[in-house]
Amino acid sequence: MNRRQVLRSAVAGSLLMEGIVADLLAADQLAAGPLAVGSGAADPLAPRLPPAVAKAKQVIFLFMTGGVSHVDTFDPKPALARDHGREIKADHPEIKDRPGYERIYLKRPQWEFAPNGACGTEVSSLFPHVARHVDDIALIRSMYTSHSNHYNATLGMHTGSFAFSRPSIGSWVSYGLGTFNRNLPSFVVIAPQQTYAGTQVYAADFLPGVHQGTLVVPGAEPVANVAPRVPADRQRIELEALRAANEEHLAGRPGAAELATRLRSFETAFGMQMAVPEAFDFSAESAGTLAAYGLTPGQTAGFGWQCLAARRLVERGVRFVELIDTGSSNNWDAHGDMLSHVPLAKNVDQPIGALLADLKARGMLDETLVVWTTEFGRTPFNNTADAKGREHHPWAFSSWLAGGGAKGGIVHGATDEHGLRSVVKPVHTHDLHATILHLMGFDHERLTYRHAGRDYRLTDVHGTVVHDVLA
Repeated sequence: MNRRQVLRSAVAGSLLMEGIVADLLAADQLAAGPLAVGSGAADPLAPRLPPAVAKAKQVIFLFMTGGVSHVDTFDPKPALARDHGREIKADHPEIKDRPGYERIYLKRPQWEFAPNGACGTEVSSLFPHVARHVDDIALIRSMYTSHSNHYNATLGMHTGSFAFSRPSIGSWVSYGLGTFNRNLPSFVVIAPQQTYAGTQVYAADFLPGVHQGTLVVPGAEPVANVAPRVPADRQRIELEALRAANEEHLAGRPGAAELATRLRSFETAFGMQMAVPEAFDFSAESAGTLAAYGLTPGQTAGFGWQCLAARRLVERGVRFVELIDTGSSNNWDAHGDMLSHVPLAKNVDQPIGALLADLKARGMLDETLVVWTTEFGRTPFNNTADAKGREHHPWAFSSWLAGGGAKGGIVHGATDEHGLRSVVKPVHTHDLHATILHLMGFDHERLTYRHAGRDYRLTDVHGTVVHDVLA
């Protein structure tokens, strides 16, 4: 017996040793090189160590759909309040040749900012719970992106591509690292409904299908049809017979990625029948934990439920969990009235604060990278100074990182005095992706996949690691 077989035999049925053995098996897996698509010898979801020492082992990606206003949340602009009503000129993509926007005027922030934590980072009154954790947060105030449409900017934030479908960042992490828990998907997306760009935001595209995100919809049955319909021993026999037939079929069609994916999907589904109900069963959580997330016993929906589910999933070895706060019919797209930010912030603020506190209390924050972002910001101007809303703004917005090797208590970069453009140490979406992969132990230029005659990567031909936000 080789080392791998001995390890597997020694721990059969032992959940306590699962994490230790996963790391040891991952060390063995490193020597295997790139995973062969359709190969029965290599498990594409086996845990793997990254090429470099990684600060983060898992990611929780918090995506705020619709475009959060930076100047009303994480980027204080006293000059914007001072110069409210001043006319300015801007060759902005959202107002160019747009009737009624021949003249534009600065519009003041609608919420007050205050310093927080030992570091003194200023956050607006919209996020009081998140503000308590600024000493653990690396706040990037100089984000910018390549498109002002929701569809394109959302696609870009998830895949690095602003025009064409490409693998999601969660799929890239799954491809590079596999999963610690073979009974759960390596990449999970929890969302009440689809966001802009739909399923493309968590699709594997040309990567092997096992790396596609699994959608979980909050509710009484988060994953549909997961309950077994026949006894486990009988189902195991049926699956073994099905596997034998499928492997014989696959043997005559080497490299057939879809066939290999289908074969593995049966095994994943079998494991999920046990693991999924337990992962989403909050009955063992204390009353204090539920209250911290803003939940009541038995509640199965809400962003608090999503955040607690994310903690439980990473606790059980899922590599990448994305939480989408809302859908395209009710989001941060505040054209009509900025006051819509109030209920949206209230919906996510307490749960995010509870998630950060919970991860830290359990000793998980050091190895779990929490990313908060949106697709773009909102204009610090409008066609009248008293306009209630703000327009799409790709030139500047804010994102932040916490845990997983991010440097807490710092602010990186800056926009100009009115929040119009990112001018000090600007960070593009590609740079954010490069930084996330770096914290996961990857050189973003070398995590590639051969497709259609060339090597593809998450950052395409762009991206620079933002070293200032690394601990």
